[in-house]
Amino acid sequence: MKPSHKTAPGVKIPESIGKPAYRALQAEGFLTLHDVSRVSEAELLELHGVGPKAVNILKAALQQQGLSFTKDDEDYE
Repeated sequence: MKPSHKTAPGVKIPESIGKPAYRALQAEGFLTLHDVSRVSEAELLELHGVGPKAVNILKAALQQQGLSFTKDDEDYE
């Protein structure tokens, strides 16, 4: 699920999401909250090491920056 973009400038992903989740995101090329905002919660949960706790922390961090996750495809049906 490597992002098809270069890292967007912005706030780095908070390490408080936990080391496994942090490493999983970095391995996929997600380095900033702007990068994370380009995928859905469901896509993140598919990554080994990323669980609901990490997603909730990321959601709060995104909201503080005026960002959000993209919507799941299911929301458009």
